[in-house]
Amino acid sequence: MNLLIELLAFAVAIGVLVVVHEYGHYSVARLCGVKVLRFSIGFGKPLFQWVSPKTGTEWTIAALPLGGYVKMLDERETGTAPIPADELPHAFNRQSVWRRFAIVAAGPVANFLLAIVLFALVFASGVTEPAAVLAAPAPNTPAAVAGFEGGETIVAVRVGRADDSEPVRSWSDLRWKLLGAAFDQKRIVLSAKDAHGVSDFPLDLRAISEKDVDDDFMSRLGFEPGGGKLMVAGVQPGSAAQRAGLVAGDRLRAINGTPTDNAATFIAYVKSHAGQPVTLQVERGGQGAQAAGKLEDISIVPQAQRDPATGQQIGRIGAELATQVPSIDVRYGPIESLQLGARRTWDLAVYSVRMFGRMIVGEASLKNLSGPVTIADYAGKSARLGPSAFLSFLALVSISLGVLNLLPIPVLDGGHLLYYLVEAVTGKVVSDRWQLVFQRAGLACIVALSAIALFNDLARLIHF
Repeated sequence: MNLLIELLAFAVAIGVLVVVHEYGHYSVARLCGVKVLRFSIGFGKPLFQWVSPKTGTEWTIAALPLGGYVKMLDERETGTAPIPADELPHAFNRQSVWRRFAIVAAGPVANFLLAIVLFALVFASGVTEPAAVLAAPAPNTPAAVAGFEGGETIVAVRVGRADDSEPVRSWSDLRWKLLGAAFDQKRIVLSAKDAHGVSDFPLDLRAISEKDVDDDFMSRLGFEPGGGKLMVAGVQPGSAAQRAGLVAGDRLRAINGTPTDNAATFIAYVKSHAGQPVTLQVERGGQGAQAAGKLEDISIVPQAQRDPATGQQIGRIGAELATQVPSIDVRYGPIESLQLGARRTWDLAVYSVRMFGRMIVGEASLKNLSGPVTIADYAGKSARLGPSAFLSFLALVSISLGVLNLLPIPVLDGGHLLYYLVEAVTGKVVSDRWQLVFQRAGLACIVALSAIALFNDLARLIHF
């Protein structure tokens, strides 16, 4: 059943993205007076064909749905009959360089517009997200240096000494604002509310380099979601947790006297205390025999194990953890939703470009590349989570498709746009011979990137 959901979600995602991308090319081509011969979804043998009596365009659905194309009237097409003189003004190659530029750029632009609309729908319909409540930060992290102790709720952020502050509505909102400030290496001020009122916490992100901005950058800053309940979801047989008496349903309140409400912080503490006894304050409940709400101190010695990633000895107690974090319903008005959708699309596009640049210069791992297997996996997972998650996933992939097509690689839209820019500057069309050379090089790049992405997919699938 899960496989069927993944395949259906993947088919819907790819179908929508391809149609929108190719329709961008088609609509601007028609607007510029170019005759479109074929609009194809997929490649290979046609499964369905229909010819529009008004425009003469052949609409096709082909057997291989991983992509599509728009075929326009063009004198450079080989093996075809000469174009009648009365149709030459409608040939793609007879258009001005800027019209050709607009037609080619319309595909990626359509993907970005789709992402804006999808994000706006998600923001307007409302989503339930973790609240921007902080867990106790690890020592010496920027959050700890700023003065956070844990339990504070971030309510606003402002850049430098600016008077205007932007509200922070959720943990996701906080993450995006910190991501933007970290990319720009800015000093910001976070306004946080606790039992004593609202206080300001200056946070200096100028020392954060782009290579530090990845999936774990919030943890490195010392920001982890808190304010919830850290529960024991299960205990492994023969583990330190079982010997100490932990049972499923226990709530972990503190470790060595330090309050804990975040799984990542708790795990990091346990890892750093291999073979050393630690004291857990536990609130009994669930499957335990003791009365619910009773606090009890339990001594436990994390078992020393070798970490396969680093080769170092780390501590493990053999307990499965679950965090119940406070959540908040976030909903925006129509205009604000469009503004936030445009901003989120821009931020993700810039992040994608910077990440790709880091991979080129070796500052980021090529393991960040994903292929169709991973996309299908996430399509299925997001579909099972609900409409908002699937629409957000669809917007993310649409942005990635738009950015990918704008890369200055021949055979992609970005490669053609580069040719047109050269033509606009020099007044000369890039010769067919050079275009053929660049096309072969670009094709080699695409094949190499596809091979790396597929290898990463398989590596994630079989965990090697």
